[in-house]
This record gives sequence, structure tokens and C-alpha cells, in this order.
Amino acid sequence: MTAAAARRTALAAQGFADPRPSGPPTRRHLQRVLDRVQLLQLDSVNVAVRAHYMPLFARLGGYDQSLVDDAAWAPTARRPRLLVEYWAHEASLIPVADWPLFRWRMARYESRYARHITRIAQKSPGLVDDVLATVKELGPIGAGTLEAALGGAVPRAKGGWWNRSDVKHVCEWLFAVGQLTTGTRRGFQRLYDLAERVLPPEVLAAPPVSDEESARQLTLRAAAAHGIATEKDLRDYYRLEPARSHQAVAELVDAGLLEPVSVSGWRHQAYRHADARTPRKITGRALLCPFDPLIWERDRTERLFDFHYRIEIYVPEPKRVHGYYVFPFLLDGELVARVDVKADRAAGILRVPGAFLEPGQDGSRVSAELAAELRVMADWLGLDIVQVGGRGDLVPALGTAL
Repeated sequence: MTAAAARRTALAAQGFADPRPSGPPTRRHLQRVLDRVQLLQLDSVNVAVRAHYMPLFARLGGYDQSLVDDAAWAPTARRPRLLVEYWAHEASLIPVADWPLFRWRMARYESRYARHITRIAQKSPGLVDDVLATVKELGPIGAGTLEAALGGAVPRAKGGWWNRSDVKHVCEWLFAVGQLTTGTRRGFQRLYDLAERVLPPEVLAAPPVSDEESARQLTLRAAAAHGIATEKDLRDYYRLEPARSHQAVAELVDAGLLEPVSVSGWRHQAYRHADARTPRKITGRALLCPFDPLIWERDRTERLFDFHYRIEIYVPEPKRVHGYYVFPFLLDGELVARVDVKADRAAGILRVPGAFLEPGQDGSRVSAELAAELRVMADWLGLDIVQVGGRGDLVPALGTAL
């Protein structure tokens, strides 16, 4: 397979060969995107928009963010919960039905951090039971409110676990082992609730899935989301252990669900999902946040698009090359530019401090398309103006286009 065909296969798998809705996106459109990407990564950075909202915008255009909120944190009888929080790629929203596939990870966390919980239990006897009882009585509830309900802040642990309070440690451990999950969120604050009150009974009562079968199912989901990928790509999507991932890939190849292929320019063996399609061309445009599943594995991004990309949030400002929170710009199947984006909600401005054209691209064409997509994004975020700063070779043309 040529590198260009592999790129089109990957883009189609991620939903970029599908046209955007002609009308307001609905829950059906949300489900279609979820069927493609499998999960949405959560991240606390809110300089432009929370990470879990942006992949939907990249694929659907402007949509009502309550579609995601309702699916994850505000279900009703008519619109049941579609998503639940757990550790998947990183902290993620996963389909409710996938919860049993992570029992192996819950068991790993239970044993890995047992000594930490034992140490806390020795210092604060009964705390784990008290946390569970209080969440049962008052949940959904935040960790700070939970501390107050338990009689004030518990003395902080010295070192380890980021020096959080013992109550917070216990909450995070109970979340990791699957006894607590996020019932809802207030702003971006997680409010804990019992998993048995959040998840449907049929999911909680689902028969046990072996570790090996979980790895196969998660690898197959990763393959569907990738279209074509190396074993390491597949492993990274759900952060599987290498040995378990290698075994799962081999078994899926034997079952005919993955097809080994060679991709021109790729150093490692690639695997194509049996149902993956390779369109003749990809059209359309999209702004991709740093945590979009198309690009979150940076080596794969470089392999697919010849696009070296690193997030610079933690780089001191004078040393940043492109900016604080940079969005690659996808146009007709290529990453053609990158823009530093900030939502100034108080001023009603979508600020673009920097804009940079990729080598060999047509600046006038790219700037016109990028300007149009930035206006769509500003409208989606309820901002009135798009304002370009002074950094980057694309700034003059983008300013003119805007």
C-alpha cells in the first residue's frame, strides 16, 4: 500500500471521509462519530475548548455541546447514558457497553496501589468505607465536599500520589478499581457516584470477560479507529501491555479480522482492519485539537502526514516554536498549517496569536479555508470576532482572508 493510500484509509476510519451534516447535528450524528473514534479523551486545559468537545466539532462542524454533556453526564429515560468515564487512552469517555472490557485494568489498579490504600487505612481506619457510605448518601459529590462531609480535611499524605489528601487518594483509587465513577460534572469538576448508580444493570451484570478476550476486543476497536496501523499504534490507543497487545494482534490476524500489509516508507509491519475502506480522495477541512485521536500519537502523525507535531504547553514561552495550544489544520486529506488558538470569552474574541503554513502549501488557498473554519469555530463557541496576532508566516494572508 502506498503511504498516500494508508493516509486516506486512516482518515476514513476516523470519519473524515463522511460529509458534515447539512442541518444541526443530532444524537445520531454523535453516535456515528463515536462508532468511528471509539472514545473521547478528557483534558483539563480550557484555553480554547475542552478536549472532549473538539473531535466532534472537527467531524461535524458546529453542534450543541449538550449532545456530549447529556450522553456522558445528564442522561434521561428517553436519552440514556451513552458514555462513562474511565482510564482508556488517558482519562476518557468510553461507550457504556465497553465498561466490562476494562475489568482487567481495574484489577491491575487494585493490586498496584493496594499498599498505598493499606497505608491510608492504617492511618485513617474506616476511611474507605466512610467514603463509599457518604457517596452513597450524598452523591454525586466532589472530593472537597466529601472531605467536609467527613468532618474536614484529612491530613495530607507525605509524598506520593501528588500529595493529595487521603480522601482524594481514596476517591481516585475507588474510581480506578471501578467502584466509583463520575456521576456528573459541575463545570469540569468531577462529581463521584457509585458505579452501580451510573451504569445500567445489564452492563454491571455482564458476564466476566477474560483478559485475553478484552485485549482482542480493544485491539479490534483500535484497529477500526485507525483503519491501518502498526502494532504499537494499536497498543497505544488503549494503552495495552506490549505482550498482551502482540498476542491480540496475532490472534486477530489468524481470525482474518486484521490483514498484515506493507506501507511504503513505514519501518514496521502494518495491519489493516478487514472492513477498512480506502477512498480515492479525501475532501473537506478540520481544526484538530492536540488530543484528537487522529493525531494524539505523534510518531504516527509524522508517519502519516510528514508532520512533526509536539504540544508546547509545558515549554517556557520564549522557547515555544508555534505557540501554547496549537491546532493542526487538515485540508483535503493533508495537514497544511498549524494555528495557536485561544478563546477570549470575556472579550468575545477567538484569538489566533500565531499561524504557520506547512512547506510546499498554497498560502492563499490555505488561508482562505482556514479563515472560513476559524469563523465556524468562533460561531460555535459564541465568539464574535476572529483576531489574528503577529507570529507565523501565514498571518498576513490569514489576516487578509479574515
